[in-house]
Amino acid sequence: MESELVPYDPADLLIDEETISGYLSAALESGGVRIIAKALGAVARARGGVERLARDTGISSEALTRALEETGNPDFAVVLKIMSALGARLSATMVA
Repeated sequence: MESELVPYDPADLLIDEETISGYLSAALESGGVRIIAKALGAVARARGGVERLARDTGISSEALTRALEETGNPDFAVVLKIMSALGARLSATMVA
């Protein structure tokens, strides 16, 4: 029997603040810029899409789409703007 793959979008599971917070925290802990960008994109989709995020950040939807796609590489100022618009805050924890 052959199995069928079903498209998966993590945005479908980001239904509450606790889940979104955990998802973004895990992405930030990974240290991977592309993982962080992809996670921010999923949260943006869960919160109304890139068009809404563009309005909230003042960044064009085209620039946001490029920054948040799998090959995107947003600069730190853009990441901070996106996080602020999504209602998220960046924090640091010292690691021994």
